[in-house]
Amino acid sequence: MALFEPTQSETQKQKQATVADFSRTSSEQSMADTDNSPGGGKHNPPKDFVCPITSHIFDDPVTLETGQTYERRAIQEWLQRGNSTCPITRQKLNCTQLPKTNYVLKRLIATWKEQNPAGLVYIPPETQQKKTEPSLESKKVPSSTSPDSVVIQTTIDGTSSELRLAITNLCMSETLNESEMAVLQIERFWQEAAVESDIQSMLSKPPVINGFVEILLNSADPLVLKATIFLLSDLGSRDKGVIHTLTRADSDVERIVALFKKGLLEAVVLIYLLRPSTMNLLETDMVESLLTVIKKKEDDMLKMCLKPKTTAVLLLGQILASSEDSIISSIANAIISTKTIENMIDSLQAEQTERIAAVGILLKCMLEDGKCRNTIAEKAELAPVLDSFLSASDGERFEIVQFLYEIVKLNRRTFNEQILHIIKDGGAFSTTHIFLNYLQVTLPDQSPAEPRKMSIYREEAIESLISSLRNSEFPAAQIAAAKTIVSLQGRFTVSGKSLTRSFLLKQAGLGKPYQNLMRMEQPGKLSGEVEENLEEERAAEEWERRMAFALVSYDFGLLFEALAEGLRSRCTELRSACFVSATWLVHMLGILPDTGIRSAARVCFLKLLIEIFTSSEDIENKVLSLLALNSFIKDPEGLHDLTSSMKDIKKDLRELRKSSSLAFEILKVLSAGHDSSTAELWTHNELVQVDCSENGEVLSIAFYNDKIFSGHSDGTIKVWTGKGSILHLIQEIREHTKAVTSLAVLQSGEKLYSGSLDRTERVWSVGNESLTCVQVHDMKDQVNNLVVANGISCFIPQGAGVKVHSWNGGSKLLNPNKHVKCLSLAHGKLYCGCHDSSIQEIDLTTGTASYHSTWI
Repeated sequence: MALFEPTQSETQKQKQATVADFSRTSSEQSMADTDNSPGGGKHNPPKDFVCPITSHIFDDPVTLETGQTYERRAIQEWLQRGNSTCPITRQKLNCTQLPKTNYVLKRLIATWKEQNPAGLVYIPPETQQKKTEPSLESKKVPSSTSPDSVVIQTTIDGTSSELRLAITNLCMSETLNESEMAVLQIERFWQEAAVESDIQSMLSKPPVINGFVEILLNSADPLVLKATIFLLSDLGSRDKGVIHTLTRADSDVERIVALFKKGLLEAVVLIYLLRPSTMNLLETDMVESLLTVIKKKEDDMLKMCLKPKTTAVLLLGQILASSEDSIISSIANAIISTKTIENMIDSLQAEQTERIAAVGILLKCMLEDGKCRNTIAEKAELAPVLDSFLSASDGERFEIVQFLYEIVKLNRRTFNEQILHIIKDGGAFSTTHIFLNYLQVTLPDQSPAEPRKMSIYREEAIESLISSLRNSEFPAAQIAAAKTIVSLQGRFTVSGKSLTRSFLLKQAGLGKPYQNLMRMEQPGKLSGEVEENLEEERAAEEWERRMAFALVSYDFGLLFEALAEGLRSRCTELRSACFVSATWLVHMLGILPDTGIRSAARVCFLKLLIEIFTSSEDIENKVLSLLALNSFIKDPEGLHDLTSSMKDIKKDLRELRKSSSLAFEILKVLSAGHDSSTAELWTHNELVQVDCSENGEVLSIAFYNDKIFSGHSDGTIKVWTGKGSILHLIQEIREHTKAVTSLAVLQSGEKLYSGSLDRTERVWSVGNESLTCVQVHDMKDQVNNLVVANGISCFIPQGAGVKVHSWNGGSKLLNPNKHVKCLSLAHGKLYCGCHDSSIQEIDLTTGTASYHSTWI
């Protein structure tokens, strides 16, 4: 298959290296066999005294830069053949000039020889070769093999002999096809032998492992590659030495990763066994392949020592656990967009390690895109997750708690209740009791994340919240506790964002933030409106009442003190969360039965709320504080406490009454019977508002003969009828190319004049049926604040002065030294309000200007 392209490598040199490695291992096997012969074991030299190439005791040992020691004559012959790597480690040598003799080792060998003269009797490998069936003579050993290179085979049984022959072919054959056949034979022996220890020992030797790696480097046969990966994975899972051999050369690991990314998905098991660092995993860019493995059916893959999906989940969890936010975001979005999330949900029922990793991955997905939490809540089996809590580490427990905390942020209150009951009753043990024990021993910065899941252990949970709010040594825990209280209100968007703030604003008559948020969450809904479900709303209200009552009634409003401290904090995030929490709870005091707690809330919050209302420039904060103050206004004692600040409160209420219906109602309550002058505020009628936003700002307006004319920033002029209490649009004209800044009516001629930034004035005939343009005058300047008389028009140009235009075509600039802001024309005189705070009176008949007054 083209999918598995063999890499370009120096095959002959690798073969020589493998032969040398295998020769060394064979010599070690020979000595092990000699050790089993009568009287021979105790005199065998230590393996560090024997050259891995010649299999003889060192005479002139030299240690290379890789740390491996060889007989000078043997390693010199190796280098003279053109090799530039270490025969054992296969690492490239920076210097091929041999170092000085290792005299320390040579002296140790000399001492050993004096103490073990019998050990000098050497049993040559050739004597044991006669016992081997078939003998090595039946195989053609490459001519490049050193005369001292030998392979020791033992006669255990026919299968063992065939296995050794296959190993020999793998390590020594110069024909790729023969080596590939050897791999398939070795796999069959491995499967059939039930992994006997002697077979495992033979296959785990570095020369054999290097032979397998050479197959990975050169073979293109998918079956052979899968068999090789299977064998290396099985051996690596049983012998750490195999993993050590594989990780000696970076190129070997890179080839395994490359095969995995090209479609050899089973290689993920071997990659996991190699224990790569997170940095290496990110550098190899294998996330896409990991997701492919997770989505793949297990029946379509080889049965390995570990499940490929399990190792893929563990590697993905490792990447997400210690990466930057941008990388986490990218991977989480990839999991969601490729619809891998459902396969990840299945891992919650797997073994403990995979289950914990899946919890962490799904948590990251919910934090990145909250809309997936509904899918997780509907399809996840939570009982195994709850059972994992007891045996999990501290960090894993905190992650499980965060996962459960996020999964209950659902936009459907009834479904949320079902999930909470599953969490409470789903595990093999009492979940609430387990969580309580955890809460009592957990670190301060981890405690606020879980209270809403402990309905019958509320007091401990609230106590934890209060402690966290007051613990200034852990600011993150303070913020988490305040945000937890906000979330306890129980309303969430589809993506899991808390609706508490926008919902409270809606309650106070400022509905736009709520509508905008819902429009963003559900763009298919018209005007941001959401279908109302009576059952859901009843469930939400019931939950809100129960939670608010539990919080405010604990220890006679002790929570109020902690929130008040948070309102005084210098931390903006903490202050904001405490403000929303306080607003919600105080607002709920006006709904809940009066248990005497309102006075405690008033002592803690009244002055703070008045300060926010009167000093904040944010209209939303003003409205929220007003919603809370409304609960105190309903109470005679609270109303009395407001007396000293009544003047400032009324002033802000007047400014706010058009934005918030609540402000309008409160102002009426506070004004009734207190200030007679304020009664005049309520003698007018307000007509229904007409939205003209699609044409931009209304820059000018004029009235004539029961018609209203409006000029807009997009160049449109609209004609309205003002009969009744509602404006009706009867005509819309767009002949100006830029904003219509001025409209003026000359009643004697039944004409409407319009001035525009397009540097024209237009004259319109005001008929009974429609508005018709009858003249266009080019002003050669932008027209602002147009006024007209029978024979002339006056307007403010872009620069200084006032421009007077005669209908017969002439024009002149008056008052050129003044920057005029506004105009008025009466009885042949033009009055100009100027930028320097002066008023100029200009006689249009003479063109002279006179000083009138100065205003400061």
